[in-house]
Amino acid sequence: MRKELQANLQYVDALNEWDPFQLKTGGYETEIADTVQAVHELNDSNKLAERIQAIYEFSFEKLIPMESCLKMAEQLLILKANESCSI
Repeated sequence: MRKELQANLQYVDALNEWDPFQLKTGGYETEIADTVQAVHELNDSNKLAERIQAIYEFSFEKLIPMESCLKMAEQLLILKANESCSI
């Protein structure tokens, strides 16, 4: 359980740094929680990027470019792979 918590915190840190709408003050708690859940459910970067885009669009009624979502999805899946490979 501790390992999963550590992984989730890494995902949260990466997503907080992303700040796709330049809010500078956070404000993405719900979206981050939904995205972390999606990381656990999906292993395909394209599908994860689509889910990320949909999560943020639902909340902010603005579309993040797919390229940006794909970059974040790939980063999150790298973190996921690194966590599953560690002892």
